[in-house]
Amino acid sequence: MQALSPRSTTRLGQPARGLLYTALVLGSLIMLAPFLVMVVVSLWPNQAFLERRFPLEQITLANFSETFQVIPFGRYILNNAIVAVTATVLQILISSLAAFAFARLRFWGRDSLFLIYLATLMIPSQITLIPNFLIIRALGWYDSYQALIVPALFSALGTFLLRQYFKTIPLELDEAARMDGASSLRIWWQIILPQSWPVIAVLAVFSFQATWNDFLWPLVVTSSDSMRTIPIGLSYFVGQYSTAWNLLMAGSVIALLPVLIVYFVAQKTFIQGVTLTGMGGR
Repeated sequence: MQALSPRSTTRLGQPARGLLYTALVLGSLIMLAPFLVMVVVSLWPNQAFLERRFPLEQITLANFSETFQVIPFGRYILNNAIVAVTATVLQILISSLAAFAFARLRFWGRDSLFLIYLATLMIPSQITLIPNFLIIRALGWYDSYQALIVPALFSALGTFLLRQYFKTIPLELDEAARMDGASSLRIWWQIILPQSWPVIAVLAVFSFQATWNDFLWPLVVTSSDSMRTIPIGLSYFVGQYSTAWNLLMAGSVIALLPVLIVYFVAQKTFIQGVTLTGMGGR
């Protein structure tokens, strides 16, 4: 379904435009409501949430500092940052190399191999969880950064997005570079990547968000507090008989900030990349 352009909205009558804007505002409020509740609960004591009363005089920032005192939240943030940043950078490099081969090089079975690689997107991650765990344990990587980072380096979706964008870059650039003696690796590095920042921003946001918010895989391959990540740390505030909602929401606010920062920094390039790769109805 194609989005309404500004010109098409001007052709709508006044009642229709009013309904459209009302629907957009309501949809925005519905999407923002969980985040508003999260922020509100994080600023009041837990008793205020249980009583559903939020007097202004009880607003406090102590929940955020207490989050770091109850659990080693600082260590969890450090682990998350190391894993998310490293996995994002390496995934972009690996996916771009694979996408360059599928989009710019000619070799026997290229299209068939790409379809097989793309078909892995239909395999649920739960099916590969146990085989991946057995591989990690056999390599001696259990409870280490390698276990958290390496499985996230290979992305069929990332390869697909980059390939779609690389195919829009004129092949004449490659041919001219080869006439000047450039190798395929140099063409990838000096010609293709500099023109691909929009799609790289898309993949960076997707990869960073997925790695930052991942819960199941870090839970399976780590056992010590020194290797735990933020999603697992947040689960410690949920007890069998009670839940520290104020600390849970305060930790959630802290965990959300890096994702928001990454998105807003790359927002313009991200939207452009989504449109050019065909994910925006192109």
